[in-house]
Amino acid sequence: MGKDYIRYDLLAQEALRGVVRKVLATTAQQGLPGDHHFYISIDTQAPGVVISNRLRGEYPDDMTVILQHQFWDLEVDEEGFSVTLSFGGTPERLVIPYTSIKGFFDPSVQFGLEFVASEDPDDETGEDIETEAGDAPRPEEAAEETDAAAAEAAPAANGPADGEAPDGATVVSLDAFRKKG
Repeated sequence: MGKDYIRYDLLAQEALRGVVRKVLATTAQQGLPGDHHFYISIDTQAPGVVISNRLRGEYPDDMTVILQHQFWDLEVDEEGFSVTLSFGGTPERLVIPYTSIKGFFDPSVQFGLEFVASEDPDDETGEDIETEAGDAPRPEEAAEETDAAAAEAAPAANGPADGEAPDGATVVSLDAFRKKG
C-alpha cells in the first residue's frame, strides 16, 4: 500500500472532533435537549488541559467528565471548551482542548466516538490523533470503553466525596446502557 500523504486518518479525526464541537456549542446555547447527556473522556496530560492540582492528583492520566445535571458556564470555541463541574461538592473549572478528548459518548442514543492518540514521533502535523483508514470504532465499541472510563469518574463527577448522592440526583448503573448480546 502507498504512503498516505493526504492523511485521511487525521482528516477524519478532525471532522469527528467537529461533531463534538458542534454538539457542545449547541448545548452551551440551548441546554441539553431531552435525555441527552455526555461522557467525555480526556487525557489529563495533553497540552492545553487546565485542571486543578487536586484533580490532576486524582486523575493523573485520564478522566471522564459527565455533562448532565450539574454543570455550569459551558463555553465552547474552536480549540476546545471550558466548563465548571462539582467534584465532591467543590466547584472546579476545567479547560479541555478537543485534541485531549479520547472519547465522547451520549448514552441516551448509544452514540459514541473514540479518538486515538498518535504514537508516531515524526507526525508532521503536530496533532495527537491517528487511526487506520476504515478503522473508525463502531458506536457500541466506543460505548463499552467510555462506559468503563465513566464508571471510574462518575462518583467524583456526580456526587459528594462521602459517596452520598446530593438531593435530586439519581445514580444509574452503567450496565443499563450496555448492549446485551
